[in-house]
Amino acid sequence: MWRAKAPDPAQIDLLNAERQKHDLTPLVIHDSYLINLASPDKVIREKSVDAFAGELERAMLIGADYLVAHPGNYKGLTPEQGILNVAEGIALAWRGVDERISSRSKLTILLENTAGAGAQLGGKLEELDTIRKLVSPYVGIPIGYCIDTCHCYVSGFDVAQEKGLAAFVKHADSVLGLENVPVMHANDTKMKLASHCDRHANIGDGYIGLEGFRRILNHPKLCSKAFILETPVDEPGDDLRNVTALKELVSPKKRSIPKKLNPSGRSGGRKIPRST
Repeated sequence: MWRAKAPDPAQIDLLNAERQKHDLTPLVIHDSYLINLASPDKVIREKSVDAFAGELERAMLIGADYLVAHPGNYKGLTPEQGILNVAEGIALAWRGVDERISSRSKLTILLENTAGAGAQLGGKLEELDTIRKLVSPYVGIPIGYCIDTCHCYVSGFDVAQEKGLAAFVKHADSVLGLENVPVMHANDTKMKLASHCDRHANIGDGYIGLEGFRRILNHPKLCSKAFILETPVDEPGDDLRNVTALKELVSPKKRSIPKKLNPSGRSGGRKIPRST
């Protein structure tokens, strides 16, 4: 839905109590997939700006640290026009936020890299960098980046391999500055390298594979990031199995692989081929 109501203050208090009790930090949320700040359509763009302002305000009210956003789709425009639309849209949305709320906020917007399909912005890291540079001087809110492992792979960065991961980290550091990337989305992929097709898979069940994630999680320039799963829940317990799989890959000790997430790449009896 385009519109969403403000969260109940009592629920915010409960959330903050649970966060403090269980040391749940940082709090990262994702904006609505309806939002397309790059859109050439006037009505959709106006709705997107209003909806993004609502996302910003709700994120601030609940005390979120980061709001992750996809740049959008510029179909019918040039990439440059799409980038300008996104930058302007973020600035307009920011102005629509109640100053009494924004003045107390610690929120940072994170632009997420994408699969780069068709007229989708974000498949090239340079596009994210340009948006940030256009917006940052004009709004009072920090802007950084969220890196999605599935999106990296399908947009053409072979993060499954040691050399490919090293090349991506070097490129991301050069273009974005890794100090501006506090959050990683840890997702395996069902689709091939440079396919530009965004289909997430359980950890170890896709083309990145367990060893690929072992290198990603333990990379000296990435290991301090907050890793968040966006993996499928095809069967009850898949969410916990994915979390467990990532934890085990970080451990220096050799442990057994959780059921369903194993080096053979099998998921429910169906094998997904991947690079070795």
